[in-house]
Amino acid sequence: MSKARAFLAVTALLALAACGKRDALRPAEGQALPPKPATAAAAPTVDELLTPPVETRPGRSDDVLRRSDERPDDRFNLPPPG
Repeated sequence: MSKARAFLAVTALLALAACGKRDALRPAEGQALPPKPATAAAAPTVDELLTPPVETRPGRSDDVLRRSDERPDDRFNLPPPG
């Protein structure tokens, strides 16, 4: 019973440690942000560096069937072995 309690206590502490208040991100002491890109008008801010451009986000994957029709036979749709 004590091993189970110890395990639960450690798990609870790890869960609590994982959900703490986060401060705004900034460079480490003595470090600076990356230099301004050669073609940019101004150096990007931290928020701009952390926001991914639209091109990197995956597009929506729509199903090829638009209506509720029967799917055609798929020769690779096999039942699990056994």
